[in-house]
Amino acid sequence: MKFGVTIPNNWGVEDPQEVLEFGPLAESLGYDSVWVMDHLFNTGYIRERLEDKPYYHPMSTLSYLAATTSKVTLGTSVLVLPYHNPVELAKYAATLDQISGGRVILGVGVGAMTEEFDALGISMRQRGSLTDECIDIMQELWSNHLPKYQSKRWDFSDLYFSPKPKQSSIPVWVGGSSPGAIKRTALRGDGWHPTGVSAEDYALTKAEINETAAAAGRDTSQFAWSTRLEVEVHGRPSSERASSRSTIPGDNPAMMVAGIKAYQDAGVDHMVLALNSGDVSALKRLMETIANEVLPEFP
Repeated sequence: MKFGVTIPNNWGVEDPQEVLEFGPLAESLGYDSVWVMDHLFNTGYIRERLEDKPYYHPMSTLSYLAATTSKVTLGTSVLVLPYHNPVELAKYAATLDQISGGRVILGVGVGAMTEEFDALGISMRQRGSLTDECIDIMQELWSNHLPKYQSKRWDFSDLYFSPKPKQSSIPVWVGGSSPGAIKRTALRGDGWHPTGVSAEDYALTKAEINETAAAAGRDTSQFAWSTRLEVEVHGRPSSERASSRSTIPGDNPAMMVAGIKAYQDAGVDHMVLALNSGDVSALKRLMETIANEVLPEFP
């Protein structure tokens, strides 16, 4: 199993250099990947947590980390695709993939924050179709010499698009566990990357994704099976939060090992640990504890 850890670009850390230090730290501690989150406005639950404190752009953060690391994979968990122009994002991601030597993974999702969709003037009702088109457009731009795409929203052909990614194509891992996300993963994704799904539900949904993909003639033998598991940095999750999504306490390495092994048994091969805090010192201590006491249990 591979292990990733989140970088606190979304926790209101006032000094960006403190955020950026986590990339080299994660690499030095033996993590396989680092991950950043995506929102454009501090609204809804984000405003409740941050008010006007910084939420740093995910791609900009990864661009800096591409220069200060050499091995870790650079991932988004997840980009809200309807917020982004797919051509511009495809170019940014391909450029970053070239700069980093082929280390980019795009975790993507449809989004769920009504206030943010309204603020951006984007139809939340169309978020599923927007996301599907974004994935299709990016994969077309990355893979074809003269890419072309036609729909009600987009129409281009006989145009060069460069650079292409360093990889043959940038892996797109689909977030979410709704019926739409499951179908999107099976038909368009290179991997599945939900948040807060129990190990039992993960195993069941993985089987469903494989069945749906097979029915569509897609081979999932090279799929990435990932999940983002939220870790409560300051102890056990609250009963309210625990009831809504799967989390694990960060103050008990033995419980962390047991929880992660359950996901391994369910078929997860890339575990992303989301450390829920803007306390830089506490985050560093927990990353070191996990590296010393948890990761060695998964050789």
